Amino acid sequence: MLNSLNNRKTQSGATLLGMLIVGAMVAFVALIIMKMVPAYTEYFSVKQALKAMKQESLSTMSNKEISNSFDRRASTGYIEVVKGSDLIIEKTAGGDTVVLVEYQVVKPVIANVSVLIDFSASSESK
Repeated sequence: MLNSLNNRKTQSGATLLGMLIVGAMVAFVALIIMKMVPAYTEYFSVKQALKAMKQESLSTMSNKEISNSFDRRASTGYIEVVKGSDLIIEKTAGGDTVVLVEYQVVKPVIANVSVLIDFSASSESK
């Protein structure tokens, strides 16, 4: 009997409560990741559209033509957050045209808890 008491004291392991807490934390992190993935997918689509626009001769296009070109690419790339009117179009000292966009995405997680993600993309980014 004394031997079995000593074995119980030396045994250790995860309790049910510990496993539930770890499981809840993993589920919460997975929920946040699942909410953020679509925003990042759309961001990479925006970057791809701007990169494709760089292949065009932006310096010969008007701001309206650049905006319309982005809108066409956005409609085929499932981009809904950014419109052509949101673009910042700048001319560099060398005469090149740079197209920038900065935007935020707010994704609700649970009740009044949300995730805010800031995005910035440019036609000059690598």
